Amino acid sequence: MIIDHDSRFNVDDIDTPIIGIAADVGRHDSGMHQHQKAQLLYAPAGCMTITLDNKQCVLPPTRAAWIPAGTAHCAQMRNVVAYRSVYFDVAAFPALPSKMKIIGVNTLLQALIERMAMWEWDMPAQLQNNISALFIEELAAAPEQSLQLVLPTDGRLTQWLVSLQSGNKNPQQLNQMAHEIGASEKTITRIFTKQTGMSYQAWRQQWRLHGAIEQLAEGKSVSDVAFALDFSSDSAFISFFKQHLGDTPSQFMRSKTE
Repeated sequence: MIIDHDSRFNVDDIDTPIIGIAADVGRHDSGMHQHQKAQLLYAPAGCMTITLDNKQCVLPPTRAAWIPAGTAHCAQMRNVVAYRSVYFDVAAFPALPSKMKIIGVNTLLQALIERMAMWEWDMPAQLQNNISALFIEELAAAPEQSLQLVLPTDGRLTQWLVSLQSGNKNPQQLNQMAHEIGASEKTITRIFTKQTGMSYQAWRQQWRLHGAIEQLAEGKSVSDVAFALDFSSDSAFISFFKQHLGDTPSQFMRSKTE
């Protein structure tokens, strides 16, 4: 069902096996929340960031998030996003996955998501069952393509991390970041290695990769993204992107999982 982005409702109060919603959403932060229904979250245009279990995942149009019932999560959008969300009563669909995952979205799965997101909530049960059966098959077959970044939880980094997540700045070089936090480079390195499993420099590069995907999905040019993320040149950004994802920025944004 197409709704206004300001609409408010509780999906757990709606007694129907499948609830689909579609909306164009501007800057938005859902806050950490959970619901009794499982959820498929997808943006056919734009990009979302989803956070759960101290992990941040980026969702360009080639990716979707499967969120099991009862999983606490937060979805953020910084610009207009074509938002699609489909909720499932797990009692009615016991074959649905029980763990959270980020999946590749092929043409068929995208069409099924669009169909379910747009239909009226009182759609005849037989039609719902036919389409949902095919959806569940495609969901199970979809490859996991995680773009996750573990977030540090040390209290000394809280405000710094909030500023990053708000889009106000990029993560600095280690010496600059340590000076801002008021801790030694050795301490910062130890925190990131212990809490994220990555060195600070590797974490910083992964953060910039997430930012690049998000901004490219919003339609920004390679030059604009390279400048925004503090790369020395367009070619340096393209080389960085290809090194991490195997494709150039333009190839990645055109790609669809077969």
